[in-house]
This record gives sequence, structure tokens and C-alpha cells, in this order.
Amino acid sequence: MAELSTLPTLRIGMLGSGFIAHFHLQALLSVRNVSVTAVYSPTAANREALAARANELELGPCSAYESLEALLTADVVDAVWILGPNDTRLATMRTIAELVASGRSTLRAVACEKPLARTLGEAREMLQLVEQAGLLHGYLENQVFSTAVRRGKDIVWRRGAATTGRPYLARASEEHSGPHKPWFWQGEKQGGGVLSDMMCHSVEVARFLLTEPGKPRESLRLVSASATIATLKWRRPEYARKLREMMGPEVDYLARPAEDFARGTLVLEDEAGNKVMIESSTSWAYVGPGLRIQIELLGPEYAMEVNTLGTELKVFLSRAVQGSQGEDLVEKQNAEQGLMPVLEDEAGIYGYTDENRHMVDAFRRGQMPSETFHDGVAVMEMLMALYCSADTGRTVYLAETDLSAFVPAVARGTFQG
Repeated sequence: MAELSTLPTLRIGMLGSGFIAHFHLQALLSVRNVSVTAVYSPTAANREALAARANELELGPCSAYESLEALLTADVVDAVWILGPNDTRLATMRTIAELVASGRSTLRAVACEKPLARTLGEAREMLQLVEQAGLLHGYLENQVFSTAVRRGKDIVWRRGAATTGRPYLARASEEHSGPHKPWFWQGEKQGGGVLSDMMCHSVEVARFLLTEPGKPRESLRLVSASATIATLKWRRPEYARKLREMMGPEVDYLARPAEDFARGTLVLEDEAGNKVMIESSTSWAYVGPGLRIQIELLGPEYAMEVNTLGTELKVFLSRAVQGSQGEDLVEKQNAEQGLMPVLEDEAGIYGYTDENRHMVDAFRRGQMPSETFHDGVAVMEMLMALYCSADTGRTVYLAETDLSAFVPAVARGTFQG
């Protein structure tokens, strides 16, 4: 890759205009030397609304574009954030690579939301395309940039591991009541169910915590995977009907369910042959105040713990307080009354702010960030190994299993819950 000059300001184009795009806008308010100059998504009203929001937040000047090609060739962006649905990401990357290779686009960098793709084969092609185009690339895994996770890892490795030995077990779980948009619920579009949607967070934050500081993530080698998946809540007739009413007729969990619960165990080895493990559970069937993320790291004589619902701020609202439904207290909020935890800065607490700060600074300086498409491929390998275990009912050993062309039963439409 040719050496790149440092830019005074990184101009970002948002490819996608849904829930996560608005989260990134909120995070970018706390990032220096950046502007959001362009938005593209297939729905005109949505892209116009996101561009208007960027301008309202004084992150622009930002314009909405009618096509991906128009945005990429307008010479108004230095980097793009790929934020569209999972089934569109590979086609988007192919278009980017083609326009950059032909000289029609002056783009220098691409960042992609989690997961990088729907399958390991797709993820590897994403990496191949971005490298062939000579682009800087970042994998947007926000939990790795959570301030609690970073601070906890620093203390554990500096004080605990230095004295009694490396950590050997990371646990990570994420639960809420279900996604916002219909495509998340459709296995063929999303690539799976809750395992694909949320365990991508859990396995990567766990792998990050278990990796010795100063060493590459590849210093941990994936050995085996075992998993169980099920549809515990949303295939019950009354909930399947409710889901169909909320999301439309294309989401039919009596006929084509995706899993709403997943539990997985990964075994890895470090360079010295030490065995370490990741335990993860994820669910769309959780009923509580809202999104709950729990993370633990355990070693010989120490432990760390993160719980996003263990907030400093709580608000109590009695039955006499009536209000409309919303998510002004916590993401995926399930109630408007009672004792409610409040996340006063969701973008910061979840890691979106520091994630964007890191990506912007790296891309602006012409450097590769710490979380790249290589990590996105590694995550997809872990997820596909877990799905393969769930599909076959056995432990999957990576040395004996080729996952290159593997597609989970949920994505093939043959999973029955």
C-alpha cells in the first residue's frame, strides 16, 4: 500500500441509514477532525433524514446520494462506513473495489459494521476485495472499544496476569427482546439468528480480553467449538403471530424460524500451548429493562466483571406516570414504569465513541486500525464453527473441518427451532 498523507479532516460517507447509522452519528459528536459529508441508502426518505440529522448535529455539510456509485465518484469522501443489511455488504464491497481499482473513486478507507458478512466464504471475499483495492480497512466491533473493557483488561493483565499467570476463561453474553427491523429476523438475509446477530460481539470481546497485550489477536489459535441453538420464545404461536404483525408477512416463525437463543463454547490455544476458553450466550428472548451485556474475565487469582445494567443512574416511575413507549432510558427498553436503569451515554458506554475515534484517527493518518477485516474474518470463523456444531450436534474441531463453503441451516431455511 502506498504511503498516505495525513488529512486535516476525514470526510465520511455513511452507506446505510438505519438504527446503527444514527448511533454512529451520535458517537461522532465526540470525535475531532471528522465530518460526515455523504449518505446513501436505497430508501430516499431514510437517507434524506440521516443527512438532515448530520447537518442538524453540525457534522456536515452532508448530502444524500441516489446511488452508491454517485457517492463514491463524487470526490466528497475519504472513507465510508458500511452499515447496510448483512445481505448487501458483499455487493457493496464489490462496487467499492471496482470503482477504486478503475480510478473512478479516490477513497482511502472502508469500515464495516459487525458481522463482516453472512458466511466465512463471504467474509474472506470481503477481505480479499479490500486488500486488492489497496484500502485501509476497519472492523466496527464496538464492545472491544468499551471503556470498561479496555480499563479492565489493562488492570487484569498488568496486576493480575503479571503476578499469577494469564487469564484462562472469558465469558460474554448479550440479551434483549429482539431486533428493530424485519431483515434481522430472516435467516437467509441476516445469515442466521441471534448467534450471528449478537454472538459476533461476545466472541470478539472475549478473544480481545484473552489476548496478551502487545501480541496480535492471531496469537490465539481456534481449536474447537460446541454450541446449542433453539427458538424458545418467538416460535410459540402467540408470539409468532405478534412478530408477524410487527414485522410483516415475510417474517413467519411458524414456517421459517431463526434461533432466538444460542450458547457456545470455544477452545483456543496461545503460542505456549496454554488452553483458554470462551463461553458465550445470547438471546432475543430476554425480558428485562432493556439490552443487557455481561462480560467476565477469570484468571488464577483474579476476575473482572462488566454489567451494563448495573448503572449509576436509576429512575423510578410509579403507575401514575403515563407515557408513550420509547428507548430514552436504555436500548431495547421494555418498560416505562418501575425502577429503571438509565444509560446516560449509550454511545460512550457501549464503545461506539472510542471505536469511531480510533478509526477516524487511523484513517486520517493513513494507518491501519487495530481492528480490521482480518478480525472480521476470524469472528466469522468462530461463528460458523459454532453453527456447524449446533447443526451437527457434535463438537467441531477446526483442524478436521473446512468451513469455507458452510452455510448454517438457519440461513438455508431448513432450521425448525
